[in-house]
Amino acid sequence: MILDRLLKPRPAKAAGAALYQAAVSQARSPSLYAAGRVPDTREGRFELYTLHVILLVERLRGGGEAAAETSQALFNAYLRGLDDAFRELGVGDLAVPKRMKTLGEAFYGRGRSYEQAFDGLPDRTSLTALVSRTLLEGVEDAQVEVMADYVLAARQALEAQPDDALLAGQVAWAPAP
Repeated sequence: MILDRLLKPRPAKAAGAALYQAAVSQARSPSLYAAGRVPDTREGRFELYTLHVILLVERLRGGGEAAAETSQALFNAYLRGLDDAFRELGVGDLAVPKRMKTLGEAFYGRGRSYEQAFDGLPDRTSLTALVSRTLLEGVEDAQVEVMADYVLAARQALEAQPDDALLAGQVAWAPAP
């Protein structure tokens, strides 16, 4: 009985892992690549995974100690997922930490950029510029407005969800375009 309690993961860790899996699942929605025109490349997938994790982290911000712990567990799961992806791609053990540092910096940079874009709402200029240079960089016939609408809808859907559901690892995303 004592051993069960010691080995059982903390609720925030389990919730963070579940939220990460939900972010990955949503980021793999085919319509984000088809209708949204996000390139189905390593970079495009990274941007979508990162966007969805950022949206969840933003939603959990300011929600108290349990939300902060869940947010950290989500971020840790995100980093583990990136680490695993590098290793599956055959990146050597010595190169992984350097690449992880670069991606961690990219995550925080994206997070600050999205925060600034959201702070500027209802003016969407910053958001559409950010979507254009991250999710849709170099895409001909880019669907910038479609993806900006999706980002805002996803953010709004998260805001409408009860804290208890998110802290239990349950999330309902806005429909992908």
